[in-house]
Amino acid sequence: MPVQHAPRTVGESMSDSAIVPTIPLDADGVHHGFLKLPYSRNDSAWGSVMVPITVIANGAGPTALMTGANHGDEYEGPIALQELAITLKPGDIKGRVIILPMMNMPAFAAGARCSPIDGANMNRSFPGRADGTVTQKLCHYITTHLVPQADIVLDFHSGGSTLDFLPFAAAHILEDKAQEAACMAAMQAFNAPYSVRMLEIDNVGMFDTEVENQGKVFVTTELGGAGTSSAHTVAVARKGIQNLLIHVGICKGELEVAPTVQLDMPDASCFLFSEQAGLIEYLAELGDTVTLGQPIARIWPSDRTGVAPVECCALRDGVLTARHVPGLVKIGDFVSLIATQIA
Repeated sequence: MPVQHAPRTVGESMSDSAIVPTIPLDADGVHHGFLKLPYSRNDSAWGSVMVPITVIANGAGPTALMTGANHGDEYEGPIALQELAITLKPGDIKGRVIILPMMNMPAFAAGARCSPIDGANMNRSFPGRADGTVTQKLCHYITTHLVPQADIVLDFHSGGSTLDFLPFAAAHILEDKAQEAACMAAMQAFNAPYSVRMLEIDNVGMFDTEVENQGKVFVTTELGGAGTSSAHTVAVARKGIQNLLIHVGICKGELEVAPTVQLDMPDASCFLFSEQAGLIEYLAELGDTVTLGQPIARIWPSDRTGVAPVECCALRDGVLTARHVPGLVKIGDFVSLIATQIA
């Protein structure tokens, strides 16, 4: 994959951030440390938020930025990236790998989607603000200090505590078709069991959007969920990392390739939301083929007997790709994602 080699040095525009890395970002070798953000609070007047970071570099070459726990209750990325940080050696690569296993450290420490410090969803807070809240400051640093140095960005996601997904890698439809093609090629190289041309229903403030606006190659994932991880989904993450590093030219070797199901999310009819609160009963499993009008779930009253359930029916033909996890739903909760299989 052809890449435009990003500069290895920190630019002048980075001086307005309060965050200071405790390790060099542009030196060869292996460096483990933190992004240190001063944060004065009741229990630590001169305290700091410490976000773990590892940089592994060896000479000239592409830079890969790999992130996990953008949402703090998603675990495949942190596990696979923690392993990468202790196993990848400078002699294995040409270029640089920047690893943020717990990018949203406050949320990760709390096991929560959003930060307990300011209540913000990191993945709706980009590009951030140098003078903003803790989450905004972290986003601003990543936007201005790390993304500009990267040729490719891999941001791991899964369903967190409230969703469960088929394990897939994804890339977005973009106006710049050359950039889109590079993102799609990288997504295919990741080689998850499912590969998705992804439509976002709420992309304002997303890390994805910021990275793509900077012209970078971007790949994301949804690798399971339900507030945990599995041996299978972590293995998908681990293989995907290695494949991407080979694909971009940082590591040598052959891609490990297995069959992948190609899925597309062409429009809003892929998404089904609850118009009823209650106890949800699913009538189809993840990976099932469903048809337009087919009941996907039904919602029983949670406060009385003698009332029939309300059916939630598919808005299109396709494959059940994601579902709600908790047994109770509220009005407006996500029920299902149905993607179209590409022949």
